[in-house]
Amino acid sequence: MVLRADDFFCRPSRSPPTKALPTVENMSITREFFRHPMRTGAIAASSARLAGVMTAGLGVESAHSVVELGSGTGVFTEVLLRMLQRDAHFTAIEINTHLVQELRERFPSLHVAEGSAEHVAAYVTMPVDVVVSGLPWTAMHAAPQTAVLNAVCEVLSPQGRFTTFAYAHTAWTPPARRFARLLRSRFAVVERTSVVWRNLPPAYVYRAALPVRSGLDRYGQPASATS
Repeated sequence: MVLRADDFFCRPSRSPPTKALPTVENMSITREFFRHPMRTGAIAASSARLAGVMTAGLGVESAHSVVELGSGTGVFTEVLLRMLQRDAHFTAIEINTHLVQELRERFPSLHVAEGSAEHVAAYVTMPVDVVVSGLPWTAMHAAPQTAVLNAVCEVLSPQGRFTTFAYAHTAWTPPARRFARLLRSRFAVVERTSVVWRNLPPAYVYRAALPVRSGLDRYGQPASATS
């Protein structure tokens, strides 16, 4: 049996509605980039267009438990909150103290956990249906990349979905290529979107389904990738 991305990610006719990005969010993320470049990873906040691509087709609207890793200034957070059903569990995890404070002020009813993504299991109600990540994978060495992906697979349900993004200009760097290999080794279905040009810098999105143990148990075949 061949696993195809179209069997796991719905194709909406249009992305969820997004708002223009406030200037203050760009100022916040730029400030934190210069304070902690290896932790923040982005010099500008993600665009509304990228947020739409990141959150589309994952089944967020019917999810019972959703986690966001590296919530930053809350660009993806805002879109997810508009999509989620009223009784869904939503946890945002951010390691930067200043950004955590801003998130809590902006979304007072949201559970914002201050900590590392590799400890996601300590902050969430399992199993998780969808994990959305804004983490700077190309700024990570092999060990933290591996630790975080392992942690994601640990909390996801057997039919769980994972999405993240990477900047197009980093696609051929060793950290980006290593991350792509790790992702494909841990999920039975992986797809990469076309480049989202309306973002600074331009980026592409990874969507992954079936943590590899679930994929093997159900389909009896190793992880594979589609693009």
